[in-house]
Amino acid sequence: MKLRKELNLLDVFCVAAGAMISSGLFILPGLAHAQAGPAVVISYFLGGLLAMTGMLSQAELVSAMPKAGGDYFYVTRSMGPAVGAVSGLLTWFSLSLKSAFALVGMAAFTSIIVNIDIRIIALFLCLVFVLINIRGIKGAGRTQVILVFGLLTILLIYLIRGLAAINVHHFEPFASKGLSAIFSTAGFVFISYGGLLKIASIAEEVKNPGRIIPLGMILSLLIVSIFYILVVFVTTGVLGSAQLDNSLTPISHGAGVVMGKGGRIALSIAAILAFVSTANAGIMSASRYPLALSRDGLLPEFLGRISPKFKTPHIGILFTGAFMILALLLKLDVLIKTASTVLILTYIFSCLSVIILRESRVQNYQPCFHAPLYPWPQIIGIIGLLLLLLEMGREALLTAGLLIIGALSGYRFYGRIRMKKEYALLHLIERITAKELTTRSLETELKEIIRERDDIVEDRFDRIIEESIVMDIDRAIEAEEFFRLAAEAMSKKIKVSAEVILRKLIEREKESSTVISPNLAIPHIIIEGKGTFDILLARCQKGILDERNFHLRALSAIAQIVQDPHFEKKWLAAKSKEGLRDIVLLGKRRRAKQ
Repeated sequence: MKLRKELNLLDVFCVAAGAMISSGLFILPGLAHAQAGPAVVISYFLGGLLAMTGMLSQAELVSAMPKAGGDYFYVTRSMGPAVGAVSGLLTWFSLSLKSAFALVGMAAFTSIIVNIDIRIIALFLCLVFVLINIRGIKGAGRTQVILVFGLLTILLIYLIRGLAAINVHHFEPFASKGLSAIFSTAGFVFISYGGLLKIASIAEEVKNPGRIIPLGMILSLLIVSIFYILVVFVTTGVLGSAQLDNSLTPISHGAGVVMGKGGRIALSIAAILAFVSTANAGIMSASRYPLALSRDGLLPEFLGRISPKFKTPHIGILFTGAFMILALLLKLDVLIKTASTVLILTYIFSCLSVIILRESRVQNYQPCFHAPLYPWPQIIGIIGLLLLLLEMGREALLTAGLLIIGALSGYRFYGRIRMKKEYALLHLIERITAKELTTRSLETELKEIIRERDDIVEDRFDRIIEESIVMDIDRAIEAEEFFRLAAEAMSKKIKVSAEVILRKLIEREKESSTVISPNLAIPHIIIEGKGTFDILLARCQKGILDERNFHLRALSAIAQIVQDPHFEKKWLAAKSKEGLRDIVLLGKRRRAKQ
């Protein structure tokens, strides 16, 4: 059963933005300032830059494979099920922890307004958002839009009022803790950019995902990064080290100084909205990982069940909500470090996946968005993120190591015997070693994903191409010999003698050339008899050289496909007969209505 596509660009932007603007802005600045001093602004900037390298890679990958499970799905298809299992379980773990962190963070802010036990509030909100998400992603998306726009409005008012109240002396000395502290703090606050992962995980439920997802990811990262830097800058300038260091309500304190008690309450409400939006987005996205893992056999099948009524992964949502409630028992600093460490690993996997998929030259890897300046953003991202991991400290590395070992153990004892997937790394090894290691399974899977992504409705031309004979000749050949080979190949299928087909092909070519370009010809003949139509696809690597109404439509379809400026390059680079067929099947053209 398929998930329902109901999210648009505004929904995508708000899911990512709402997931990012929460703990990273309303709790972490005080803790981060204690580590880096006023240079914490640079730490947020560096974190955003490194997140951008991962974001560009993820945008490309998701535009090529918009499936539930996000990075798990494309990591598995690029590096194999073992690495995919690690990536999927770690990302689910990270997103669930980040959402639990949001619920924990509300404690400091609710106490400003009302005196209620945070555990009761957190549990209640968790259950509310579980129910909202089970009822449908559209309702969850609308909730997210309202929360995010209310939040951004309040923050904008704070920035306008706060810029005039900055004390420049609060920035002296600027890098009081040293350069090393700036980098380690960038790793500490990297969790702030985890919302981008949530878009990848719900990609299967986005309308026109090839265009909307990359655009939504880019807009959300740019806008949120600007808000992060400006809000942290204003808060640092307003409060100074004495009031800001280790504060768990830094933005509310800053608003209290600038706008009085009313401002403090307003920003506390904004913080609560932010945490609520993060928890909502977290349940929405994290629950798609058990779904994707169970589809591939890496987790029990029941976790992938989709509600017949609401078309949502209700078991995965309940499972994720239960884990978040358990995570509320963990300490705040453990939540932050663990979630940030796992998030860094996920971005590294994304950068590696782009490199492997591009260099493997898998034909049906056809992203709608291509990460610019490849491969430099990926290389810079991998190196920079590895440095951040090292700066995170022994505890974070130990936690990451234990999580990886746990995920690999789960794969070894449960998933390995249930999942056999071809992946791009095998294609890359095959290309380097010239040994045949792959079948067509990955290409076929990617072909079906493209059809679903681009809403390609199979018509008569597609069905004919699916069943067509494909010839791939690796030597130079005379035109008459080529016609003879084609006639022999087609004679049995259309039940007409090879001699008749050959004679008509030669006669047709004599009437007028069917050559369209130096690398393309479309010989076509009409044979008297029953109304049938068929096509033969042929490539001569070293060169050579229906009905009547449907015959003309087929010629038009072929002409449209070959107008693609990359057609000839793809055609010459295809690795198999099925690859040649897929180039035609996936070509851009106007399709007949059924």
